[in-house]
Amino acid sequence: QVQLVESGGGLVQPGGSLRLSCAASGFTFSNVALSWLRQSPGKGLEWISEILTGSASTYYTASVKGRFTISRDSAKNMLYLQMNSLKPEDTAVYYCNADPPTRSWGQGTQVTVSS
Repeated sequence: QVQLVESGGGLVQPGGSLRLSCAASGFTFSNVALSWLRQSPGKGLEWISEILTGSASTYYTASVKGRFTISRDSAKNMLYLQMNSLKPEDTAVYYCNADPPTRSWGQGTQVTVSS
């Protein structure tokens, strides 16, 4: 079965940093593109970043470009998101998944940016 477990969230002040992790099992992690998505209260799910299978190509939504960095360690079935210069609008629950997404989603990890 597919399992996704996000971790690393927490409470940080504006301008701070966090590193999120996603542990995956149940599928061939190295053979698919991977994404980070987030959902803030009252809003829909927002795609924020993607990394392709070879790890050479990455993509970001405009609001996080230059501040967030996506990376993967396919040998360990791990996906990461380094978040720097965090802003209050980054507050959300962060999820990982493949592209196209699997049918299973993790619980996400809460990121709260507040002074």
